[in-house]
Amino acid sequence: MVRTLGVAVVGFGWMGRVHTQAYIRVPHHFPGLTVRPQLVAVADEVPGRAEEAAGRYGFATAVQDWREIAADPRVAAVSITAPNFLHREIGVAMAGAGKHIWIEKPVGLTTGDARAVADAAAAAGVHGTVGFNYRNAPAVAAARELITSGGIGAVTHARIRLFSDYAAHPEGALTWRYERERGGSGVLGDLASHGVDLARFLLGEIESLAADTAVFVPERARPAGATAGHTRATGGEPGPVENEDYVNCLLRFASGARGVLEACRVSVGEQNAYGFEVHGTQGAVFWDFRRMGELGVSRGTAYQDQPVSTCYVGPGHGAYAAFQPGSANGMSYDDLKVVEAHHFLRSVAEGTAHGATLDDAVRSATALDAMSRSAERRTWVDLA
Repeated sequence: MVRTLGVAVVGFGWMGRVHTQAYIRVPHHFPGLTVRPQLVAVADEVPGRAEEAAGRYGFATAVQDWREIAADPRVAAVSITAPNFLHREIGVAMAGAGKHIWIEKPVGLTTGDARAVADAAAAAGVHGTVGFNYRNAPAVAAARELITSGGIGAVTHARIRLFSDYAAHPEGALTWRYERERGGSGVLGDLASHGVDLARFLLGEIESLAADTAVFVPERARPAGATAGHTRATGGEPGPVENEDYVNCLLRFASGARGVLEACRVSVGEQNAYGFEVHGTQGAVFWDFRRMGELGVSRGTAYQDQPVSTCYVGPGHGAYAAFQPGSANGMSYDDLKVVEAHHFLRSVAEGTAHGATLDDAVRSATALDAMSRSAERRTWVDLA
């Protein structure tokens, strides 16, 4: 029997729209789900934005103050897609009000913030799903299965990269993303958090790390009004960029494997160049988000001059069959968020966690804080 679940979205920028569309689509791709989301309320502090979202997507109620959603008995589950500095306050309040939460990474500004939300959810007995969407790609699921089954032998080393140009333009506005108080870390929280989650998802726990960071665009202009996404600003009052544009990090895994994680938000010529290379004693596996349905795989006992084959993932991998009937049909970023919505709603329906959880957010935040300490002290840091 299918029951209706009242859902709300707090913060209606681009990611709020992505979550909303995922709620609308999830019953079509996962018809066996025993709960069906109903769009009850949307909140955004920018005047008119919530009303516009309600008119476009059919939310029953639009408000400016997210606290009204916390007090709304019709709402059972909430997407938190507000800026990072609001994650802790909103997450703790929603959990305390008995709402299940689907919250975007990195879940606050620090490990303490992520842990506070996780503790609040545990105390209230509600479920928390986190927006580590790249692990939801069917090719990533296939790579994990190959690695954990010993298909490339024992893992020796890996490289995880997340390069983007979204902040490369010097006229990019000085939004909350570049401020320490509201954005926390820069590319660490925005991109390296995904890298840490992929590293853990594929290779297990990180034991220690050493990192270096840099700011390459040290000053930006303040925007004249409300912003969404990566807005440009010219002529505004200049201000300093307070968090890092770039990080390079050496990793040691509990398994004994070694890794390199590199992320940059100002990489000219790179658009969403996210992916990984994992090498083992008998092979390797390669993935690039921009060719999301492909895996490069090398397997065998030749060792030297061993070829790499391109494999197209299909209905037998991850959630692929919910979207496409045969291999090599393309999936999108938004599809990965539909998979995430399914994990969230399934967790609520079954009472068992599916997908990335608040514990994963805490572990990612722990690694990010360690990277900051390592870069400051110029030394290795243990994650124990």
